[in-house]
Amino acid sequence: MKYSILLMISVLFFSCKTETASTGYLIEGNAPGIYNGIRSYIMTTDDRGRQRAIDTAIVMNEKFVFEGQTDNPDQYVLTIDNVQRSLPFLLTNETMTIDINKSDITKSEIKGSQANADYNRFNKGLEVLISDLRSISNERRAAIRNKDTALAKSLEDKLREDQVKVVDYGFEFIKDNPESLTSLVILGQQLGAKNINAEKLLNTFNGLGEDLKTTKKGRSLNAAIQTLIDTKKKEEALAIGKMAPTFEAPSPEGNTVSLGDIKGKVTIIDFWAAWCGPCRRENPNVVRIYEKYHDKGLEIIGVSLDGERRQQNPKKAWTDAIEKDGLKWHQVSNLKYFNDPVAKLYNIEAIPATFILDEEGKIVAKNLRGKALENKIMELLEKS
Repeated sequence: MKYSILLMISVLFFSCKTETASTGYLIEGNAPGIYNGIRSYIMTTDDRGRQRAIDTAIVMNEKFVFEGQTDNPDQYVLTIDNVQRSLPFLLTNETMTIDINKSDITKSEIKGSQANADYNRFNKGLEVLISDLRSISNERRAAIRNKDTALAKSLEDKLREDQVKVVDYGFEFIKDNPESLTSLVILGQQLGAKNINAEKLLNTFNGLGEDLKTTKKGRSLNAAIQTLIDTKKKEEALAIGKMAPTFEAPSPEGNTVSLGDIKGKVTIIDFWAAWCGPCRRENPNVVRIYEKYHDKGLEIIGVSLDGERRQQNPKKAWTDAIEKDGLKWHQVSNLKYFNDPVAKLYNIEAIPATFILDEEGKIVAKNLRGKALENKIMELLEKS
């Protein structure tokens, strides 16, 4: 008897010791009407915008099972071969069941997941707001067709108010659900909204639970918000009416040229490169304007973004383009492509790009070309 008791205790001890709780995800799918052998996929989008599968399951007897572990809880999509569209869902390390609606996979039901329950609840509230927006938009279009300008204007104002409500709804949901993965996903979506308040994004992110903020998605989102804040600050610093940030950079001869040293009654900062086709096509116009107005007080400083990795000799390409295009004004470059410090200072993401400064060094216009550039130069010189 003593031996039997010891044996039982031993069995129980080792059974308890070797049995570990699941730390991954288990997704059990019910797929009525879907044939054996059909593949289903959990898909994500990589940094380059390409979709790739992180897990695959085969349908057998109208069922499929995904089992694994993710170190990046986030929004993913479920796709099934021969089934149209896809099902967005939140993948977390928990057990859930998905009842597939073959005729409309977006209406499939997800059970057993708090994150997806939150996500479904958020989307239902959002659908109501968007439905209201559609109704107002349709009414406004009808008012425009009927030439009822007063009603159209009133509805346009209402449309703007309700658009703000949609954005605010997301922020309110996040505030009320700081521990939910849904909140992190919504915040990521808010990041892409037009004219979003970057500081509000950061404050909202800081209000999330620590477990969310330290996930891979949380860290990535925090970095993206910080980048947006920096970009907004640069945009504000480069707004019309602001003083142009000063800079210095090397000339083709290796001398340091400063913006402050060459400013005229009117100054053009011209971002360009030898490899940039539109820049080179605009250069004859800039040469003509320079020759026409230089004696009247126009100065130009060209900032080259040469240094593109496919250029075998960036400096030669730069200096050859200066000579070939007849660019007689000041030229500088660090030959670092878009990593040029001056380009970063001026938040340059595409070229050609121009900043036009008045005599005090204030930015008075940006990104003018052709006749519009000449007209602005003429206007400013007449004032000075």
